[in-house]
Amino acid sequence: MSDFVHLHTHSEFSLLDGAVRLDRLVDRAKELEMPAAAITDHGVMYGCVDFYKQAVAAGIKPILGCEVYVAPGSRTDKTSHKGEGNRHLTLLAKDNDGYKNLMHLASYAFLEGFYYRPRVDRELLEKYHEGLIALSGCLTGELCKLIQAGHVAEAEDKAAEYAALFGEDNYFIEIQDHGIDEQKRVNPVLVEIARKLGLGLVATNDVHYLRQEDHIAHDVLLCIQTGATLEEEGRMKFSSDEFYLKSEDEMREVFPEYPEALANTVAIANRCNVELELGKVYLPDFEVPSGKTLESYLEELCREGIAARYPKVTDEIEERLRHELAVIEKTGFAGYFLVVWDFIRFAREAGIRVG
Repeated sequence: MSDFVHLHTHSEFSLLDGAVRLDRLVDRAKELEMPAAAITDHGVMYGCVDFYKQAVAAGIKPILGCEVYVAPGSRTDKTSHKGEGNRHLTLLAKDNDGYKNLMHLASYAFLEGFYYRPRVDRELLEKYHEGLIALSGCLTGELCKLIQAGHVAEAEDKAAEYAALFGEDNYFIEIQDHGIDEQKRVNPVLVEIARKLGLGLVATNDVHYLRQEDHIAHDVLLCIQTGATLEEEGRMKFSSDEFYLKSEDEMREVFPEYPEALANTVAIANRCNVELELGKVYLPDFEVPSGKTLESYLEELCREGIAARYPKVTDEIEERLRHELAVIEKTGFAGYFLVVWDFIRFAREAGIRVG
């Protein structure tokens, strides 16, 4: 069994950026004898349920995460040029509460923070940090950007701030090495910060494609995303062909001096234990008037509707109503029908057209 787990992986659900299909990710992790695998798509969680199903079926522990975009200030401030001030932060769900909080973050990032990218901010992270493990991120992470700009003391303060926010042993300094000069300059500083603050160190590979030879296909994908051609100079392009799902041996070759950073990947994986209850229908709680049940209130509304539509309620209409209500009650969908009715009622009262 491998003593390394990938905790930073972009699947096909990182649209036009990740080129890793979920089934192939699971198969490759199993082939490499890894006990677990994570997906951390950019700002979204669309692939989590499918990944969970496939990983569990293959005997691989699924780690559900998201690489969120952190706005430089408030998520509601949409003035920075094309959102270029956003910083990446890798979040992993430790338990079901963490998974729910991750869904909250991803949802509010779109609903309230979207500006070129779905963005969270400090306020959201403070509200929904429980049950999460945070990794400091890639070269586009906040710490790395500060270090590259020469603001090492500020990077150290930011690391301490995040460590206090997520709690003891829930914030790790993330190091990566894809053969990029900037990473080789930043990594020693990141290690120094981790050791000075007593924070855990974790080694990741920023996986965007499955095997090394897939980098050509991934480059084509980036061209589709940016509307560029392969021959175009100055276009967006990855700096190396090292962004693939490496084996434990390959990762040890990259980080021979930091064995604890590899061991921590397994320790983190062991702490991530999300269990999704699949096959169950989850409906919103519809509040009915006092003294009524979902079923009795639905029947009341139906009878009001029948009275408004039919001048006379015949035996045939009555029989059909009872039959329909009995089926709805038997299947437990009274709440669903009331929720849909409430949507349509509101739309009509607000002058919104409905079909």
